[in-house]
Amino acid sequence: MIEIKDLCKSFGERQVLKHINLQVKEGETLAIIGGSGSGKSTLLRLIIGLDRPTSGEIWIMGQETSQMKDNELDQLRMNMGMVFQYSALFDSMTVGDNVAFGLREHTDYSKDKIASIVAEKLEQVGLPGMENAMPGELSGGMKKRVSLARAIAFDPKIIFYDEPSSGLDPVMTAKIDDLIIATKERMKATSIVVTHDMASACNIADRIAMVYEGELLAVDTVENFCRLEDPRIKAFLRGLYVGKESGK
Repeated sequence: MIEIKDLCKSFGERQVLKHINLQVKEGETLAIIGGSGSGKSTLLRLIIGLDRPTSGEIWIMGQETSQMKDNELDQLRMNMGMVFQYSALFDSMTVGDNVAFGLREHTDYSKDKIASIVAEKLEQVGLPGMENAMPGELSGGMKKRVSLARAIAFDPKIIFYDEPSSGLDPVMTAKIDDLIIATKERMKATSIVVTHDMASACNIADRIAMVYEGELLAVDTVENFCRLEDPRIKAFLRGLYVGKESGK
């Protein structure tokens, strides 16, 4: 579904990503982990097309996107959904209007059809009947759910998640994890999840990829990844678990 070939990205003289090669299979969930500044969020932005690579290729659904014109990329994005780190809801719009935004912008659906889709997607994320609520009235976890409802409004083939558990307590993080799994199973979507939460990654992913100082250290199944002997990977995992145990 997604193939990245020898991908590099530099900002000025600073090389952020170095020769990344990666494949994401149709229907799988890939978690991309790494510390702050590792390059994992830049990699996600490149895949989505928010940034352009310095060199290399990005193939999505059989199309090479790095040199695509904006209008061609917009057309391809109709097959993608994005859940942003801080939900990125429009505060001045109701929940229903937020979910309906893309449908109104990019389709000629009737008001009734859009309303039906919005109601369906809100129910799927566990927020039935919340169309008239305002984002300011919602908890952080509820905002994430609305963001997911908006992302799946078009029934995308690919869903991207940027730090979906960021800022959430452990109970809500577990609920969001369950929602990601349920969404994958219901929609058969291919998913990429950028996260620093190793426990979450192990829960939701089929495979885990780790980016370290712009390099792809390893890609493997969850079970195999946790057994890797690379000292940088072991230090990262040890640091995460120490942080959790100490309440940080």
